[in-house]
Amino acid sequence: MSAERRNFHATAIVVNRTGLLFVGASGSGKSELAFSFITEAQRCGHHAALVADDQVFLTCRGGLVTAERPEAIAGLIELRGSGIVKVESIASAVMHYAITPELSPQMPRLPPEIEVVQLIPGMSLPLLRIPRDSITPYGKFAALAQNLFITKGM
Repeated sequence: MSAERRNFHATAIVVNRTGLLFVGASGSGKSELAFSFITEAQRCGHHAALVADDQVFLTCRGGLVTAERPEAIAGLIELRGSGIVKVESIASAVMHYAITPELSPQMPRLPPEIEVVQLIPGMSLPLLRIPRDSITPYGKFAALAQNLFITKGM
């Protein structure tokens, strides 16, 4: 449970008060999936904002993982093949879940009931796997919205 701030390769967003940290290899679709969650959440009437794309400063205090943005990239998200776009952003947020985009053939039919991703020693989050190519971003968002975004932190 360190208060040391670490630079982590990820994309962090917040929907209402639920923080989502998109993790995975470079080019795996983290930014695109995060962007689709932001736009769909806003379309559904939820507050959604980017914390940081590509570089996220993570701190763990009291068992809570907090993501902060580097000011140089505030409000900027890279959409591969489309360029860098400006979106609504906030400086920091507590993260509640890690999300990783995966190719459908690599996904288990039913994921483990409780899966956790170790970010760095002493920092972990529950992990949710989202298939990249099996359903639309709207369906991906809707699949999580009822369970994650409505009640978290209210």
